[in-house]
Amino acid sequence: MFLSIVAISVVGVLFFSTDAATFDILKNADRTYIALAALLVVSAWCLDSLKFIFLARAAGEQVSFKLSISLVWINYFGSAITPMQSGGGPFQIYLLYKNGVSVGKAIAITLVRTLQVLFILALVVPFALMAEPDFVREHWVMQWFVAYVILFIVVAGFLLVVSVVRPEWIKRWSSGFLVKIRRSGFIKPRKLIKAARWVNTEIDSYNLNIKLFLSSGRKWFFLSVLIAVLHLWAYLSIMPVLIAALGFDVGYFECILAEALLIFLLYFVPTPGGSGAAEGGAAVVFAIFVPWNLAGVMGILWRMLSEYTGVAMGTLVALRMLGWGGADEVMSVEDGIVNDEDQ
Repeated sequence: MFLSIVAISVVGVLFFSTDAATFDILKNADRTYIALAALLVVSAWCLDSLKFIFLARAAGEQVSFKLSISLVWINYFGSAITPMQSGGGPFQIYLLYKNGVSVGKAIAITLVRTLQVLFILALVVPFALMAEPDFVREHWVMQWFVAYVILFIVVAGFLLVVSVVRPEWIKRWSSGFLVKIRRSGFIKPRKLIKAARWVNTEIDSYNLNIKLFLSSGRKWFFLSVLIAVLHLWAYLSIMPVLIAALGFDVGYFECILAEALLIFLLYFVPTPGGSGAAEGGAAVVFAIFVPWNLAGVMGILWRMLSEYTGVAMGTLVALRMLGWGGADEVMSVEDGIVNDEDQ
């Protein structure tokens, strides 16, 4: 499904955005900048891998670079084949579990890693707004994006504090939500009990390990935060470097703001890996900085460098470590190992 949506999106974006002049301009692109963009992709992988190592140390575990880079790549694969990029975490948990890390710690490590990305992305917005306040006023689409991000910051910040200080509140709210789903007929009573136990187990594991990160493992945790900032800076720099490769002047903070908003929103797109919305959204963002006849092809190039390469590497990791049909095994075994941990 991911490949089908990507293929249709790529063809559609290129069909509606390119013309005869597009490829003439691309021929004159500065290859040094293209190489720099590729180097930024590799740097982002290495920094993300280092972040996993530090988070594991904060949880009292040792993770090698070989395993951590596999975790980075398989996250691309898992995110690509699941709605709202939700499958990356289970694949990472599975690999950590197979390499001797308990499920509770694996959940905490992967969850904290995702939360770090989301919160740093959210914090990019106000800093970018202070640097370029006129940019949002000139583009009404950006105004809606900013409002959405601010709402997320408020809600997620509140839930994060509550999850650490009052985890029983989160359990109560989650149970109430599951009961409402049960009354609507979407879940059977037997599965309701199983889901409630799974949620409570995850909340307990998360709360316990978050406190571990902020106590004995706080040095490694704060190092992981620093690496997370560097990782996101490398990743967000890919788009302005690609624009510079075509010889266009681009406001660095303007581009960072637009790109951060797009990436943030893709976490909540219901298609596998945000496909479709990612390709079209990238073209719209590039159109702010380059002519429309270049925006589509540049959006596809950005997506290819920043995501498709990681998905390809993650597919190789999945085939090598899990084999054919391994994805189905991970998604089915995840519930089993969580239940074993609960028992």
